[in-house]
Amino acid sequence: MVDQLLDRGWIKVPAEPAVRDWVATALQVARERVNDPEEQAKWLTCEGTWFVGVDTLPNDASGDAGGGPLTGTAYETARRLYGTLPLHRAQVSVVYPGYPRPREGESEAAFRYRLDRDSAHVDGLLAIGPARRRMLRERHAYILGLPLTECSAGAAPLTVWEGSHHVMRAAFAEALKDIPETDWAETDLTDIYKTTRRVVFATCRRITLPAKPGEAYLVHRLALHGVAPWQEGATAPPDGRMIAYFRPELPAGTRDWLDLP
Repeated sequence: MVDQLLDRGWIKVPAEPAVRDWVATALQVARERVNDPEEQAKWLTCEGTWFVGVDTLPNDASGDAGGGPLTGTAYETARRLYGTLPLHRAQVSVVYPGYPRPREGESEAAFRYRLDRDSAHVDGLLAIGPARRRMLRERHAYILGLPLTECSAGAAPLTVWEGSHHVMRAAFAEALKDIPETDWAETDLTDIYKTTRRVVFATCRRITLPAKPGEAYLVHRLALHGVAPWQEGATAPPDGRMIAYFRPELPAGTRDWLDLP
């Protein structure tokens, strides 16, 4: 499984009882948070079709949201590769029928990219300043997705460009090779990022990863990924397509973001 992750940039793990148990508790907590008016004011966007939900789940550093620590094959695989990093409060990303609609302040070009290319991105490269230049402000170890609701395959699944992490790593390694690690967060990576995304779109296969509660997927931190549009006829419960995401941070002061597998 480790070999598959490092080769393809993603793995999907069949449903496990321990993950189902974690999801059963997490869903109840997440539902309360998603329906909280203050959370909705903060995170509900794209004309009501996407609840972004950063840090929404009130779990502790073990992933415990009230029913016990997070476990399961996907999480254990990540720990074997990257160590036992403390878990942040999980993102609870919820997508509803009709996604995508334009996000507030989004340009026409950005919306077309959301619609046509799933708003594909590498996590941690944030758009900074009025010019929205891409800089490495968050260095995640991995992306762990845990579906919380039962949905059909066309309900805005995660998408991954298979093998894109190899292409992205080579490009970023070249761009950052002579730059001290302490300066990475202030280094403008916009041009190399956009150029390399085009290479990925031309050379890497787009994979969709629909998943059900109890299943999990692990995505390489450098993999280009996004969210597919909601397909006509797709079904989901009133809670929408709800997924909890963990992206623990790598230790500060290291080159681990580039150097680790």
